[in-house]
Amino acid sequence: MVTEHKYDLLQLEKQSCFSLYSAANAMVRAYRTALLELDLTYPQYVTMMVLWDEDGISVKALGEMIHMDSGTTTPMLKRLEAKGLLQRVRCKQDERSCLLHLTDEGRALKEQAVLIPQKMAENPVLTDAESAELKRLSDKLRAGLSQ
Repeated sequence: MVTEHKYDLLQLEKQSCFSLYSAANAMVRAYRTALLELDLTYPQYVTMMVLWDEDGISVKALGEMIHMDSGTTTPMLKRLEAKGLLQRVRCKQDERSCLLHLTDEGRALKEQAVLIPQKMAENPVLTDAESAELKRLSDKLRAGLSQ
């Protein structure tokens, strides 16, 4: 019986974390190309998707949905506001809370953005079932590591 050397687990090809990291980077690079027309980064695109679904959401709720802290979301939201896509408005009931509202330009961008999932699906790497399983496992991993 061959005993595994104690350092064998440090080999890069045995690291699922590296595979996940590499795949995430490749996915963001693929989206970067598709998002050029919208002049959005991937995190900005994710933010806009939330706002298209829930206009008027609080900054805190947005951060929870996209799994980003305020130190990351605040500068990104400032850039989206500078682009004229959203407005940050203090909540009248709680001055500490800030609500996000789409501008007309931000709402109009949704028409262009609807093409992004289609573009990404033009060169399918995974089947629909594989994609659904990858999402399920990724969500499970994130939830487990976030505890």
